[in-house]
Amino acid sequence: MHTAEHILNKTMVRLFGIERAFSSHLERKKSKCDYRFNRALTVEEEKSIEDLVNEQLMRHLPVEEHWLSKANAEKRYNLTRLPEDAEDEIRIVTIGDYDACPCIGAHVQNTAEVGEFVLGSSSFENGVLRIRFKLNRPEVNK
Repeated sequence: MHTAEHILNKTMVRLFGIERAFSSHLERKKSKCDYRFNRALTVEEEKSIEDLVNEQLMRHLPVEEHWLSKANAEKRYNLTRLPEDAEDEIRIVTIGDYDACPCIGAHVQNTAEVGEFVLGSSSFENGVLRIRFKLNRPEVNK
């Protein structure tokens, strides 16, 4: 689920030029991400997001971790979500050539392990766009 969240975040950045989610809640069965946005999504946009996320997942991208000093990470990444007491070495998770960002979450080794991304619904209220999603993973859903 965490790897899918990274792909969704980068897709939102690329499609709409917005920041990554400022809040997310990831669960095994369903998850959500909240973005600062100015309107609701259209049905067509929801479909585009779902298609683009799945396109990246089907590329079988390697998921790797790298470590950077906090000073070097600050030059390349938004560190505002890091805790105040974060260590000097920051873990950067890269997903092929598609995404890279600081992260402490658990990830798969390859996007082929994620399954199909399903955008369940989206809603917009008070400048916040919420996207709800789940993963269809046949071996897990049986």
